[in-house]
Amino acid sequence: MCAISIERELEFLYVGGPTAVLEIGGLRLVTDPTFDDAGTEYPTKLYVLRKTQGPSVSPQTIGPVDVVLLSHDHHSDNLDATGRALLATAKRVITTAAGAERLHGSAVGLTPWQSIDVPCADGRHMIVTATPARHGPADGDRGPVIGFTIAFADAPRRAVYVSGDTVWYDGVAEVARRFDVIAAFLFMGAARVAAVGPAHLTMTAAEAVDAARVFAQATIVPLHFEGWAHFSEAREDITRAFAGAGLAHRVCWPIPGKRMRVQPV
Repeated sequence: MCAISIERELEFLYVGGPTAVLEIGGLRLVTDPTFDDAGTEYPTKLYVLRKTQGPSVSPQTIGPVDVVLLSHDHHSDNLDATGRALLATAKRVITTAAGAERLHGSAVGLTPWQSIDVPCADGRHMIVTATPARHGPADGDRGPVIGFTIAFADAPRRAVYVSGDTVWYDGVAEVARRFDVIAAFLFMGAARVAAVGPAHLTMTAAEAVDAARVFAQATIVPLHFEGWAHFSEAREDITRAFAGAGLAHRVCWPIPGKRMRVQPV
């Protein structure tokens, strides 16, 4: 049985970009693993992504990985070469249905609102639910992406939320209607890739403020706002937006390589 609330158990370590190590209920979960060195480039037919910061820790220093929460496998800023190698060592990889087909192995594919039961070592059960995500404008096609909620089975509404690569839209707002989110790891940075159009592909600072207002009881942890050349907004933009909205106290800035706890709002 779950005797301790999820927020009291949550610790996290910020690796960089979209990558964080979450420790909950005796399990170690890694979000969108990216561990390649700074300066690595990832060419495609239309564009080249460039990594500007290396990871704060190596995969070897993290320890055994129970679950990888992979929002999508088809963009290198969410799954780079070293991160892809990590998948083979994880006990379980949870990603999109299309991604699971490509990855095979231990990958399990979910569609939005599907859930999977992950047993904890102490006999409790963690429920990971895929949440909707839209990787840019509604009329674009950036491939399927999901986010995640993490909750214990005996308190299924009280959850940690990992947005994945998404803009603010009603699919994200629906997460707040279905769950009492106590910590929201939001992918920000307003990513823009000129070759695919001028629109932002991840949350702007203003959209993150909108999300924070809806997730009214959640501590906001920014992810994916630095470390890649295609971000159009940085920490300063996020800080300014949250301060202007009177919500600066809600933000927990991750410190690279440091194990942290989320303080409740």
